[in-house]
Amino acid sequence: MATYVVLANFTDQGIRNVNDSVKRLEAFREMAKSKGITVKDAYYTLGKYDVLVTLDAPDEMSATALSLAVAKLGNIRNQTMRAFTPAEMTTILGKV
Repeated sequence: MATYVVLANFTDQGIRNVNDSVKRLEAFREMAKSKGITVKDAYYTLGKYDVLVTLDAPDEMSATALSLAVAKLGNIRNQTMRAFTPAEMTTILGKV
């Protein structure tokens, strides 16, 4: 499984319905689970982004499909990034 970090911002629709944001996060967890993805952590944040999520996905296509499926709902815009553990980075650096 690969780890991904998702940074998200509420859209106008999302902020209008901000009181439902925790319910939407739980629905996101279920959506992820149905695609074989595990949501590890989720945080509401201050600053440039409103939400930070870490997840484990079997591959980039699954992570991308989840990202598009949740964005399609219209409450957030997100940026999904592949994250590497120190051990994975050591392997990568061995190929440099």
